Parts: sequence; C-alpha cells; structure tokens
Amino acid sequence: MSDAFIICSALSFSWPDDTPVFQDLSFTVGPGRTGLVAPNGAGKSTLLKLIAGDLRPGAGSVTVDGVLGYLPQSLPLDGDLAVADVLGIAPVISALDAIESGDAGEEHFTTIGNDWDIEERTRAQLDRLGLGDVAFDRRLRTLSGGQVVSLGLAAQLLRRPDVLLLDEPTNNLDLDARRRLYGVLEEWHGCLLLVSHDRALLDRMERIAELDRGELRSYGGNFSAYEEAVRAEREVAEKNVRSAEQELKREKRELQQARERAERRASNAARNLKNAGLPRIFAGNMKRGAQESAGRAGQTHAARVSDAKARLDEAGRALRDDQRIALELPGTNVPAGRTVFLGERLRARGLFAEPGVDLTIRGPERIALTGPNGSGKSTLLRMIGGELEPEEGGLVRRADGRIAYLSQRLDLLDLDRTVAEHLAAHAPAMPQAERMNLLARFLFRGSRAHLPVGALSGGERLRATLACVLFAEPAPRLLLLDEPTNNLDLVSVGQLESALSAYEGAFVVVSHDERFLAAIGVERRLALSDGRLLDA
Repeated sequence: MSDAFIICSALSFSWPDDTPVFQDLSFTVGPGRTGLVAPNGAGKSTLLKLIAGDLRPGAGSVTVDGVLGYLPQSLPLDGDLAVADVLGIAPVISALDAIESGDAGEEHFTTIGNDWDIEERTRAQLDRLGLGDVAFDRRLRTLSGGQVVSLGLAAQLLRRPDVLLLDEPTNNLDLDARRRLYGVLEEWHGCLLLVSHDRALLDRMERIAELDRGELRSYGGNFSAYEEAVRAEREVAEKNVRSAEQELKREKRELQQARERAERRASNAARNLKNAGLPRIFAGNMKRGAQESAGRAGQTHAARVSDAKARLDEAGRALRDDQRIALELPGTNVPAGRTVFLGERLRARGLFAEPGVDLTIRGPERIALTGPNGSGKSTLLRMIGGELEPEEGGLVRRADGRIAYLSQRLDLLDLDRTVAEHLAAHAPAMPQAERMNLLARFLFRGSRAHLPVGALSGGERLRATLACVLFAEPAPRLLLLDEPTNNLDLVSVGQLESALSAYEGAFVVVSHDERFLAAIGVERRLALSDGRLLDA
C-alpha cells in the first residue's frame, strides 16, 4: 500500500460574504480508504476542493503527498468533447497515429513519453468500469449521466494517483456500475478520501471521518461501525443531559429553600430583638450580622446553581444536532384509476426499439423506472414531462394537473438568484412569511434563504429545487424524479422517503438505490432493456 497522505493545518475558509465554513481546522488522512460524512452544507465538497487546489484557504495550509486525482460532484464537461479528450489521452493517441502513418517527428515522441501502451491501458480501465464498448471518438452528449461519472473516474485512475478524492462517485450509476466501482476501489491502493451517501460504499471504507461543527473526528471501521459508535455517544450525551437537568432542578430548589429559611430567620430575629428591648445600636449590629450570614449562604447556593447550568450547557453541546428536512407535500390526491399520462409509440434518438414504447400512468401509482445506464430512462422522463417531444408517429396525452420534473442535473434554478427569490417566482400567491417558514422547513433558515443558488452545496441545491418543484402553483399531480437522492446526506434521504411515502399523487422515480425504492412504497416496476419497456 502507498504511504501517501493529506495534511491540513489550521485551515480556515469563508465565502465572499464572510460566512465562515472552517476555522482553524487541522487533520491528517493517511493511507487506506476513508469516508467523509457530514450533513449537507457542512462543507464536505468545499473541503475536497481546498485539498484539490480548486479553492484557496483564507488561512492555513494543505499538503498532499504524491500525485492527486480528484473527481468532483459535478463534472463541468462540454457535451461536444470526445471521450479521448475527457480521458486526457487525445494528444497521445494522435501522436501514436502520426508515427504509425510514417511521421517520425520528435514532437510526437515527446508527447507519447512512456505512454506507448496508453490505448491498451485505457481500454482495460474502461472495461473494468463497464465502458468497454465506448469509442474514444464518441461525444459526451451521447452518454448517460452514469456513464459520464464512470468516464470521469477512469480519467483520474489513468493518472495513477497516490491520493484520490471522490465526491459522490456513485451518483447516477446503475447497480452493475456501482458494483464495478466497489471492486475498483477495493483493489486500488493509496490514500482515498471519499464523500458519499451510498451506505454500501461507505461500508467498504476502513475508517469514517465526520465533519461536525467545524471539527473533523475519525472513527475506525466502516459506516455501520460508525453508526454504532455515534448511537452509543448519543445515549451517553442524553443521559448526561438528563442528569444535568435533574441537578439544576435540585440546586434551584435548594436555593429557593435557603432563601425562604433566611427570610424566616430574619423575621423571627426582628421580632425577638424588638421584644427583648435591647439598645438600638446593638440590635442593628445583630440584624446586619444575620443579613450578611444569609447573603453568604445565598451566594453559595447561587454559585452552585450557576455551576449546574454550566454543566447542563456542556452536556447539551455534546448532543448532536441532526438537522432533518421537515417536508409535508401538498395534498394532491389523484383518484384511483384516473389516467394522468398516456404515451404510445414513443421513440427518441434511436433509443427505443420499433415501434416505440407504450406507457400509461394512472393515479396514484408509485412507479420505479429502472434500466442500465444509457438505456433512456432520463429521456423517457423528459418525454412524460413535456420537455422532449417524441419522434413522428408518437402520441402523448396528459391529463389536467401539473407535472413536476426534477432533472438529474438540477438545472432548474438560476445560479445567480437566491433561494427565496426562486420560491417567490414558483409560488407567487404564497405570503412571504409562509414562504420563509417553508424554506426553514427545508433547512434554509435566516440568511441561508438569501444565498444565491450557485453558493449552495449539491445537497442544498437539491433541497432548494425540491421546495420550488413541490410547492409550485398549481401543485403537482404527477412527480417525475430522476435520481432524487443524489447529493443528499443520509438523514435527508430518510426525510425524503417519509415525504414521498405520504404523497397523494402519482410519481415515477428513476433510482438505483434499492433501499430508497423499498422505503417509498413503490408498487409498480418498469425496466428499459434493449430499447423496450417491460414490467419488471
């Protein structure tokens, strides 16, 4: 195993509006497979960008030992690029072709360097990731989202990195592609730091690093072991809070009792002094002495109350703030049996076999659309939603009621506009106070609601898109969801599952996450295979 490592020392970073993300963060990641977990918006992707050099820290330093490979969450790739360009092998292949054609120019040998086997090595890497049939001159726009992700990973592995940073590498991958990825990473030796919401992948990690409240804590073992450790910590923290609460109540009660005793003693002493007929100066001295004694006792009890409050605060800080999306979807009941979509002989870009696919959706069906990467799942969703018209001969009928489409690429929102502005545009009749309350339920509280979409993390951008899609006017009767759990932290996935389970309309969801599909109560499965749509 390589002894490569990552060292971050006193790292600080803030956004241009001075919102801090990290302050004085220090940690080391050594050889082996490390999974990085945290709630959306905590800065996982930002941290990877800082390590990769895509962002500059405001203070502190980052040291990476060895060659670095980095696969970001969103690949900024031009659809007209060829596969060879993405893989970074186009110049070498061009030089090899020139030499094979008889051109022995020195510049070609310089370009090739030691990469005489680049085609064989690249083809072997693509084979391992299920892209063996993808030609080097094929354009990116003809590939599915999952194929693009696998291609991006292949490009990084071809660099023979010592340190590998992966941000949500299973996004858009079908089940077979995920399994191939698991195998590739288990065989890879080096320093791996990975961000993912994929439990199966996280359970293949050797340690879990948790980013929480500006600190990074490391847990030995996989994600299941991490969950068990966190559960035990939470139980201890909750027990400490209960104990501290009881202690505070007891100290407050004793303070009140001490005050009442002091008042009774002072009252009795005053009556006794008056009845005893002592000189005024002597009586005054005795009264002051009693008051000072009562004051000292009161201060002692007040100090104990203050200490008890401090212990409660400390115990409370140890509790985890597991933020959750509080979703309640609009009441969009669709009567059983009502047809919300009818499509016949649907074809597009040669994806579907003659004479095309037929599809009828009736309310309130819960449909999972599955199939290998590149089979046309996203294309079919776009047809259902009206973004893409079928080729000549196809027939589409949509019932009254809005169809809401959440695309795989989250391209619905303008990056320069704020979350609050987008929701106002989608739900103009909703009062502003109600909109802000709604955004708070989506975890956009206070100033977070006024951030531009471009400044949000992948998970935050999905939450913003969900808010606009689900609460747009009129409310949706048919939801089309293309890999909706991509970029969501595991807590938010659970909340999305609960929300979709309570949804009263029809939906079609594309997802390779079997746990998610089971949780949302899918009752009908359709599979695209070899250009045909079949009941699975």
